[in-house]
Amino acid sequence: MKKRLSEQQEFEIMKLVLDKFLWIGFIILSFGVYQMAAGSFANGLIWFGSGVVFLVLFIILIVKEYEIIR
Repeated sequence: MKKRLSEQQEFEIMKLVLDKFLWIGFIILSFGVYQMAAGSFANGLIWFGSGVVFLVLFIILIVKEYEIIR
């Protein structure tokens, strides 16, 4: 049988998972900035753009998953 989680437990697990995606996106962006400074600008721009796309997808996931209360 599957165990059922309370709403608070589910939120805590989701927070941990989403935090990891945020760190991955930030690392990709940082690597892109490093590549622009140390290596070729075009290669760094590709990495930076990949990080931006990753974080935009992350934002779309959050907006779809959670209702934002105004």
